[in-house]
Order: sequence, then structure tokens, then C-alpha cells
Amino acid sequence: MTLKDLEKILTESLQDFKLDQSEKIKFKELSETLTDDQVGFIKNRAFDLSRPFVEQGGELAVRVHNWLERVIKAIQPVQSGVQIKSSAYFSPGKDCRNNIIRLIKGAKKTVSICVFTISDNKITQAIMDAHNRGIDVSIISDNDKANDRGSDIYQLMDKGLNVILDDSPYHMHHKFMLVDSRVLLSGSFNWTRSASDVNQENILISYDDDLVSLFNQNFEKLKRSFKA
Repeated sequence: MTLKDLEKILTESLQDFKLDQSEKIKFKELSETLTDDQVGFIKNRAFDLSRPFVEQGGELAVRVHNWLERVIKAIQPVQSGVQIKSSAYFSPGKDCRNNIIRLIKGAKKTVSICVFTISDNKITQAIMDAHNRGIDVSIISDNDKANDRGSDIYQLMDKGLNVILDDSPYHMHHKFMLVDSRVLLSGSFNWTRSASDVNQENILISYDDDLVSLFNQNFEKLKRSFKA
């Protein structure tokens, strides 16, 4: 099946803003034969098709969002009936930092980072390494914290990475990352040396499609907002 065929199925299912039973069955049957690239194509195209309606807001946005969630669930391949479990890590200690770096190193296509600040040189190096091997890295961060001594934000900008700073008088205080639009990392952990060395912090890693979808939509919303 070609990408054009997949797009046609997707577009037809959006016409009534719902995924009926026959369409669910069709997507589930497809999921057993699709390659990883085809699954990624459907996910990305579904986000693209839903975005104009979501931006309009209102009841229609809710219906389209529900459609998007059902499509993602239907085409998400399940391997050997095994579901990847969520995991949590805590600091002080190296666990939080090491798992952030592990996910960045394991990225195949995209890394979307939305954090208050970045000043841990080991994490910064992992981000630059990902960029240098062709991963599409996008970063949203706080404009005030970018000026702090030790911040690596402007260094990342100078290396050619796509870095967007908020333009509000308030703080962009999120701390989350999406990898390949399928893994979510979130928690209290600031991407700083002190967060690993002395602070009481946490991260949660989740493969839940609904959570990944919600955080992905918020990331895109913030990106558009701060670019405007």
C-alpha cells in the first residue's frame, strides 16, 4: 500500500469527524502490515489534518481531537502483545540525567524539548550530538533563564539548533520532552547540574499514546505562539 493510499483512507475517515467501527477495523488490520515509516506517516498526517480544526477551538475541535486519538490508537502496532510500561526516576543521583541522555541518543527522527532551562553540559552535548547526526531537534525554553550564567541555550542557538524562547513577562516553566512522537519524558527535573547533584527531583517516562498526543499538541501550540 502506497503513502497516497494511506492518506486517502485517513482523509475519508475525517469527513464526518469520527472513526466508525468499519474504519477502526480497517486501521487495525493495516497496523499488522504497516512498516514503522508508514505508521509514522499516518501519525504525522493525522496531526496535520486535525491541526486547522483544533486551532479554531469549540465543539468541532473536541470532535477532531477525539478522532485523532482514535486513529493513533487504531494504528499503533502492538508487538507480541507486550505493552511498554511507564517508568519513573529520581534525584539526587544520575538516573534522571542518564535517562534523558539515553532517550536523546535513541531518537530516530525527532526530539522536541520544552524546558525551563538547560545548563547540564552532558545533556547539552547529547542534544548537539543528536542534531549533528541529522535528528530534527526543536527546543522551547524560558527567555529570562537563557541569560543566566551557565545557561547553554545560546550555545545551542549558535550551533544552529532550532531554539524558540518565550516572549511573555511570565516564565515558560514546562519540563518535558517528546522523542519520535512516541515517548514522553516529563517531571520536576530541571536540566541543570544541581538537579542531579543535590535537588529532590523526578522524571516520568511514558509511552501512552493519549499523553504523547496531548503533549505534542501543546508543544506545537507553544511553538506557534512564541514564533508569532
